[in-house]
Amino acid sequence: MPSGPRGHWFLFAVGLLLVAAALTLDGYAANVVGETRPGPPGAGPSSPESAEVRRGGPVVNVRGGRPASVRLPGRTVALTFNDGPDPVWTPRVLDVLARHGAKATFFVVGAKVAKHPELTRRIVAEGHELGNHTYTHADLTAVPGWRLRLESSLTQRALAGATGLHTTLTRPPHSPPTWGITALQWASMKELAAEGHLIVLTDLDAKDWSLPGTAEIVVSSLPAKGEGAVVTMRDSGGDRRQTVEALDLVLERLTGEGYRAVTVTGAIGMPSAHRRAGGVDRFFGAALNLAQRASETFTDVLRWALFTAGVLTLGRFGFFIVLAGVHAHRTRGGTRRGWSGPPPVTVIVPAYNEAAGIRATVRSLVETGYPGEVEILVVDDGSTDGTADLAASLGLPGVRVIRRPNGGKPAALNTGIAQASHELLVMVDADTVFERATIGRLVRRFADPAIGAVSGNTKVGNRRGAIGRWQHIEYVIGFNLDRRAFELLGCMATVPGAIGAFRRSALVALGGVSSDTLAEDTDLTMALCRAGWRVVYEENAVAWTEAPASLGGLWQQRYRWCYGTLQAMWKHRRAVFERDPFGRRCLGYLTLFHVLLPLLAPVVDVMAVYGLAVDDPLPVVTAWAGFVVVQVAIGWYALLLDGERASALWILPLQQFVYRQLMCLVVIQSLVTALLGVRLRWHGIRREGTFTGDTGDTATRFTEAAGR
Repeated sequence: MPSGPRGHWFLFAVGLLLVAAALTLDGYAANVVGETRPGPPGAGPSSPESAEVRRGGPVVNVRGGRPASVRLPGRTVALTFNDGPDPVWTPRVLDVLARHGAKATFFVVGAKVAKHPELTRRIVAEGHELGNHTYTHADLTAVPGWRLRLESSLTQRALAGATGLHTTLTRPPHSPPTWGITALQWASMKELAAEGHLIVLTDLDAKDWSLPGTAEIVVSSLPAKGEGAVVTMRDSGGDRRQTVEALDLVLERLTGEGYRAVTVTGAIGMPSAHRRAGGVDRFFGAALNLAQRASETFTDVLRWALFTAGVLTLGRFGFFIVLAGVHAHRTRGGTRRGWSGPPPVTVIVPAYNEAAGIRATVRSLVETGYPGEVEILVVDDGSTDGTADLAASLGLPGVRVIRRPNGGKPAALNTGIAQASHELLVMVDADTVFERATIGRLVRRFADPAIGAVSGNTKVGNRRGAIGRWQHIEYVIGFNLDRRAFELLGCMATVPGAIGAFRRSALVALGGVSSDTLAEDTDLTMALCRAGWRVVYEENAVAWTEAPASLGGLWQQRYRWCYGTLQAMWKHRRAVFERDPFGRRCLGYLTLFHVLLPLLAPVVDVMAVYGLAVDDPLPVVTAWAGFVVVQVAIGWYALLLDGERASALWILPLQQFVYRQLMCLVVIQSLVTALLGVRLRWHGIRREGTFTGDTGDTATRFTEAAGR
């Protein structure tokens, strides 16, 4: 089987990298990556330079090696605001300042500038001043030098992208008043000065972050009579209603006492802190701001998508469990219409290079306990490994080997249908073994004339290794549990090729088995449902199949299944608009749970790794553990309904680390193949010969081998 297009894996990798980049940028902007916590004001050792800053004024120039500070002149206040801009509180602060004709300096956080560039432009347009308050509000005393420089430069880029300006003013987050400077804070101030900044500390901190009340904020913000001061408030970071109210009162008091409220540079007689940014900085700044907003939007959409996917998945599990329980109750407690006598049956076995298992398959069909006539047609589709000779050499009664040139599985099945002697047909893959009662249990459902096809219960025979156990769990939970619900909902998607029974007249009316898709069983089932036939599930009709024993074989099989299913969905897309609800239920379910949701699996993994690496791992671990517990509970119930041992569930959690990713990649590969229109052909997977042996009851031996 051709592997299909390969270039899309590069695009897939690029897509994952973009998702990871978006998560990283959004997390960094929210101060999640490398988040820091400040110590108490004044904590930590001092130094001669920091002691000198303590004795000086709030505006500090460090460029000369030793600090030179400036105090504000009398009756002059430089109102400063930290942590913005904020879409709620910054406009209200600006409105109060405008009413009083006051100017202020806003020490903005770069990430918020990128998020709200229009507010930053309004600050500048109304004559106020901008200062650098880092990009993520990180404590600069607790980060390495490269991070400090990155915080400063990113904010300058964000300002350039939003306003076309840079600023020469900076205020380190969590910086105390001048009297509280420590040696560590002095060291970070020197780093910022090396970047060309003038450090602005504070004389009076309103402490509005603690929400002490409007009156307390007013008292903390008023300088001693006649003195000048840098006053610090916040226009972001929480509910700032008290700040806005206090600002109005403070400005009234200051105006009444003859104070002027100006920017920091205006207060000390310096030129404006704003500098025109170059074209390159403006371009990259605009790109940074756009990327951050896009990453935040993308991350929010992604979180909602994952939440919705989780709710849908859990809802599907709950709904299907209820329906499966109803189906099991009806199956075991109800009565069904029966035949007056066992009708004759034709069993069709299409085979292509199935030498490893063909003898076991044919023997299990001959050894059936069905009391009626059973005709067995082995249709060899041009095998090159002697499959036909092996089947003929058995010399078993009722077995006829039909040889034909290789034409694909649909052609082999149609050959069998054309040569079948009876109305009721059972189709079985050449790697599958029937239990003795299976044919009879399939056939009895056809006593209802409305039933056109019956799906049997496929079980994995080679379930010893991890891959086999994973497939065993998938068959029981993902296939057989679903089929119970599909029968009740009237939207059976697939009667599996491994074990299915059909009315010959129904197949002939449809024109036989179509070769339009690679999943001929799904295509055929959908066609029967659209033609008005009921398709049901017989849980007690058990067939043991050989599942792929390697990851390569599993990939090849599931790629063919998934690609063929997509073809069948497209072929029968008009069923969505038909009066019968089959199309809306079946195609809607397959689209949502077998196509769209699996595509989110890589994103879920990236977010999980990201959360474990840079965020609080507890929510990630809790969510993963909760989902696994739900899966185990569902698996236990499904195994109970199927009469299987629950001990198989020990390997289920490990499924999240290999098997689930493999199935997701299969969906991606299949989608790309389908969109590009690449044609695949029927090709058997490599068989290991799980079902072999020449004596005894074949089905019984492999039932025991599987550990039932």
